[in-house]
Amino acid sequence: MSVEELGRSIRRLRKERGLTQAELAAQVGISRATLSGIENNTVLELGIRKYEKLLNVLGHTLSMKLQSGRPTLDELKERCFDD
Repeated sequence: MSVEELGRSIRRLRKERGLTQAELAAQVGISRATLSGIENNTVLELGIRKYEKLLNVLGHTLSMKLQSGRPTLDELKERCFDD
């Protein structure tokens, strides 16, 4: 998942929980402007712990997976037809 996709997912999860940006930002300990930037992909850098806390407040976790050297056919299909 790209950072842009992560931002869109955070926005969706926030709205599903009926939270405003200000409410979620306060729970995480970041500014509303920073949260807006995350959701709109304008924040250039944000520490992994902030993303982790943000997702935890929304009831999700951040995980990583090993990226293979070559994409699988399914990964290529997902990249090409994901919209």
